[in-house]
Amino acid sequence: MVTGIVLINVERSMIQTAIDELMKLNGVSEVYSVAGEYDLVVMIRVKDNAALAEIIANKMTHDIEGIVHTKTLVTLNAYSKFDLEKIFIK
Repeated sequence: MVTGIVLINVERSMIQTAIDELMKLNGVSEVYSVAGEYDLVVMIRVKDNAALAEIIANKMTHDIEGIVHTKTLVTLNAYSKFDLEKIFIK
C-alpha cells in the first residue's frame, strides 16, 4: 500500500466544493480542514504509485476547481496499531 499526504491551498470560496469533490475520489480516505499555511490535508491510500500519481497529477489538479497549490508527501514506512492495508485497500 502507498500512502500519499497532500497539503492543499484552495481558493477561499471553493473550499467546501473542493472537499466534496476530493471525497468522491477512490483512494481518498480522509480530508482534513486545517489552520496554518495550508487549507486542506488529504490522505490517499492506494495499491501502488501509479494509482497515487493518477489521483494527484490528473484528477486533483485537473478535475477539481479551486485548488491553487499542492504539496505531496509520499510515505516510506507506516507505523500503526491497525492493519492499514486491511482497512483501506480492497
